[in-house]
Formats: sequence, C-alpha cells, structure tokens
Amino acid sequence: MKYTRIATLAAIGVAATLSLTACGSDGSGKASSSKHSSSSSAVSSGGGSKSEGDSGSGGSKAGNAKSGSGEDTEATANTASGATKTGGKVTFCKTEDLAIDARDAAPDEESGRIDITMINRGSTTCSATGFAGVDIKDADNTSSPIERGHAQPRITTLKPGDAAVFNLAYDIDNTGDSLAHPTSIQVTPPNETHTVSLKWPAAAGEIKGAYTDVQVYPTHTTQ
Repeated sequence: MKYTRIATLAAIGVAATLSLTACGSDGSGKASSSKHSSSSSAVSSGGGSKSEGDSGSGGSKAGNAKSGSGEDTEATANTASGATKTGGKVTFCKTEDLAIDARDAAPDEESGRIDITMINRGSTTCSATGFAGVDIKDADNTSSPIERGHAQPRITTLKPGDAAVFNLAYDIDNTGDSLAHPTSIQVTPPNETHTVSLKWPAAAGEIKGAYTDVQVYPTHTTQ
C-alpha cells in the first residue's frame, strides 16, 4: 500500500513536470514569434523610410535642375534681345542719355534716306535694340506715325560713347508737286517713352506719295 502511494505521487510529479515544461515552451514560442514579428516590422518601416527619403532627394534635385534651366533660358532670352542685366534688371538706353540727330543720307536722286544717329552719353552700357517710334510733323501741324519696314531687329548694345543708327526710307518726288511738307521728326528710342524732336534735314529730297509711304528700319551699330 505504501509503495502504491509512492508510485502514485511519483506519477503525479512527473505529470506536473511535463505540464510545466509544455507551458514554458508555449510562452517561449509566443515571445519568439512576437519578437520576430516586431523585428520584421522595424525592417519594413526602415526600408519604407529610406525609399521615401530617396524620392524626396530626387524631387529636390529635379526641382533645382528645372530652376537652373529656367534661369539659363531667361539669360539667353535677354542676351538675344540685346538687353544687358544690372542687378537682375534689364537696362535699356534712356532718351536722356542719348545724343540724337538726323541727317540726309540719300544714296541717289531717286531713293530718299534719313539716318538718325543715337550716341550713348551715359556712364553704363545699355541696349538700343529694336525699332524706334517715329512720327513726322508736317507744316500744317499734323503728325503722322511712320510704319515699320520689313526687317528683323539686330542686337544693338552700346557702351559709353558708342553710336547706333536707324534710318527712314522713302521714294523721292522730283516733280515738285509733293503734298508732304515735313518740318520735324519726333523720335522715341526703342523701349522708351520719352520723345525728342529733330529738324527735318534741309537737304533731304521731297517725299513721293504720303507719309504712309515712309518706312522706319531697326537700329544697328555703326561699327
């Protein structure tokens, strides 16, 4: 009887030990699984963060490249227009800085031409590229705007002391019956709003037709 109880207690002890071992194994398995899952999440999160960072860097570089390209384009456009840049601003020749006069430059008795010269009397380089605005004032005090000739403007950049010239072209009337009696030429330099009045050259031939038959051509340098 005594041996039977001892055997029974021993069996109960073995069963308890096996039960505790099994429980410990489950806890360890869950902890391991949880730890592994947490580690995987951390790796996944780290990978996502890195990818996003790379994308952001690429976007910034692309933006910088685009910005740089825009500045280059702007600089090229300003150069093509004959404009100079000072402190980021385009500078055109001001009327007050230009010495302007007109003279007869007819190549023959059939073709009338008046050359109008503009000398940069300012202290900085400036642009005179384009068409000047021109009106011719008649003896009856009427003023007629002169149309542009078919020509492309040329880059005309003037350093201090440099000169630019543009001309008025028309056919000469040798009949003595011209209805045009010009007294002065109103000149507004390219990209300006201030006008100067020049006397019509006394030696210039009479205009054949009307003032609408006179044309003004773009500026160019005299060099």
